[in-house]
Amino acid sequence: MQQYKEFLETKRKSFLESGFDIKESELNPNLKDFQKYGVKIALRKGKFAFFFDCGLGKTFCQLEWAKQVNKKTGKKVLILAPLAIVEQTKDEAVKFGISLDCFDITNYDQLKNIDTSIYSGVVLDESSILKGKDGKLSNLIIETFKGTPYKLCCTATPSPNDHIELGMHVEFLSYDTYENMKAMFFLQDQKIKSNDKWRLRKHAEDDFWKYVSLWSMAIDNPATLGFDSDGYNLPEIEYIEHIIEVENNSDNLFGGIAVSATDLHKDLNRSFDLRIEKTLELVNSNDNQWIVWGLKNMETDSLAKLIDNSVNVQGSDSPEYKAKHLNGFAKNQFKTLITKTSIASFGMNYQQCNQMIFMSYDFKFEAFYQAVRRCYRFGQKNKVVVHILIPESQINVRQTILNKQKKHFEKIAQMAKYTANNDYKKLIDIEEVKNKEVKTENYWLINGDCVEEIKKIQSESVDYSFFSPPFSDLYTYSDDPKDFSNVRNDDEFFEHFGFLVPELNRVLKKGRLVSMHIMQGTTGIGKDGFLSIKDLRGDLIRLFQSHGFYFHAEVMIRKSPQLAAIRTKNTQLMHGQTKRDSSINRPGLADYIITFRKAGKNEVPIKNDIDFDTWCKLAEPVWMDINESDTISNFRSARGNNDEKHMTPTQMSVIRNCYLLWSNVGDTCFSPFGGVGSEGCQAIAMNRKSINIELKKSYFNLNVYNHKAFQLEKNSVLTLF
Repeated sequence: MQQYKEFLETKRKSFLESGFDIKESELNPNLKDFQKYGVKIALRKGKFAFFFDCGLGKTFCQLEWAKQVNKKTGKKVLILAPLAIVEQTKDEAVKFGISLDCFDITNYDQLKNIDTSIYSGVVLDESSILKGKDGKLSNLIIETFKGTPYKLCCTATPSPNDHIELGMHVEFLSYDTYENMKAMFFLQDQKIKSNDKWRLRKHAEDDFWKYVSLWSMAIDNPATLGFDSDGYNLPEIEYIEHIIEVENNSDNLFGGIAVSATDLHKDLNRSFDLRIEKTLELVNSNDNQWIVWGLKNMETDSLAKLIDNSVNVQGSDSPEYKAKHLNGFAKNQFKTLITKTSIASFGMNYQQCNQMIFMSYDFKFEAFYQAVRRCYRFGQKNKVVVHILIPESQINVRQTILNKQKKHFEKIAQMAKYTANNDYKKLIDIEEVKNKEVKTENYWLINGDCVEEIKKIQSESVDYSFFSPPFSDLYTYSDDPKDFSNVRNDDEFFEHFGFLVPELNRVLKKGRLVSMHIMQGTTGIGKDGFLSIKDLRGDLIRLFQSHGFYFHAEVMIRKSPQLAAIRTKNTQLMHGQTKRDSSINRPGLADYIITFRKAGKNEVPIKNDIDFDTWCKLAEPVWMDINESDTISNFRSARGNNDEKHMTPTQMSVIRNCYLLWSNVGDTCFSPFGGVGSEGCQAIAMNRKSINIELKKSYFNLNVYNHKAFQLEKNSVLTLF
């Protein structure tokens, strides 16, 4: 049993605290209370992320974190940041009395030129740079700092496009991999026409946000954590849209709406003069500071020539020029800053300015959001006014950004909620479901881990065992490490299964049988990088044989490849693929019933009244007449309100056939993966007894309900205890 417990520990996600504790009195007294709390937690964890909204002082927090890591280790910390904010970060350090000797700071482009082995810690400022799973820079960062003991991520927009981008943060922090997180909590969304579009599983939402809160702290306001929010109330913001009417020469099918980057830039060219004119009108309407955001050099160059006391900062400018003039605008040295979101939308603090113009913009939500937050951030005293110049055909661009913004706020609210509920004092520990049992004269139902609970069953007391196990690559039912489906790979699945098989051998009577309902596994392009069939059936046969079972029988169950194609959207089963490249195509996969016999002589012969015609059907190597919809879900609901669509339970007719072949009336039939009760309920219907073990509480409840319903239909009296 100790070995099994040790194995489960290897399946638990490792969020062990690898840092150090520090007294609050040792922290910079200028830190706000919520900032001190955050820094203390980040130091204790060792590897952590600050998802602080703009203006909440993440720069100050990361500098203090770096100072304390330097003090603890005697080595410098490396801070990586967008080029534009390197000098501003140094100014912040001087402002708060933090020695520049504690850290080195440089921009991300210089990473390849740095000997990172000399640093004990690293800070990623504006860590949303990690969002690209296939990005060269993201992977370089992750690989470079694998062995760095202290890591800190800081950004207000950790996953601007999708929740799944958080996987890059967890991989950088060395807690898990992107692929493991994806397999645990996400499901490929077949409704969206994309090769790698994943969505958060419905049943896993709560567990996912708990998971994220174990290695990050999200704050949209200090009040989120119960701290004083004085000074952290945002002022009013007003978005003013100026529709630029231009003659549309487009002949696209969408009525002139720009649906691509090409269309967008064509419309920007057609509206160029009108947008320049409108921008000049706005900037010259008062003497206050303005920020003008453009997309193209021709826009920014033209404006710089026409606007007095302005500075134009472009990508081609030297780092020194950028730093001098971006910081100069913050110090009121210029009336108007003309630049691009790709240059100055991250990290800069421009609370002294409250007016900006987007004379052009695109579909990139993060750039737009961050640009607005240069001015609209905590510390801003005045109403912020954002002017947006929109060519008539670009209304859809604005709507796309609004939709992404709504999704972002919802996500941050979720993260902040779980941050508030997390005291950060506990290691990750999956909550144990209190074992419950329902026992009658005809069935015994147990809620718990089958590897542990099977030990309650007397040796050689089971007459027949039939079950359909969960598999690693089909469906993940929960994030509990005791769940067989919750595995990183097939090797871990078979290692887990290896703890159950000897117990199955123990409880089964001599000469009796155990059957499994399975199908072959497949690889996927997104997960494995190639398409292939995995010999799951063969691996299971070899596993059972290694524990003393004899491979006794096998039957295939015919399935409709068309129904499988509709249900799974598997490209290999699609007729359309034959028109593109039929080397991808394959026949559908059958289900299998594989049966094993325990060594020894069967003391009680199995005798059932099977007529010759029935026997001929059962003796066929392929069962052709199994109705795929003949499941318990047609009798009782097999789906909870918050669950993903349940993978089709084993057909009742399959279970019926197996019971008819390999068990007697009155026999005890056992399933270690009870699910919603298919095997047990069929046993009751056929005057057998049922023992079911089920881990997931919601399934167990349905299992009990269905057993009671079947028992009542048999007109038997329940005897609960």
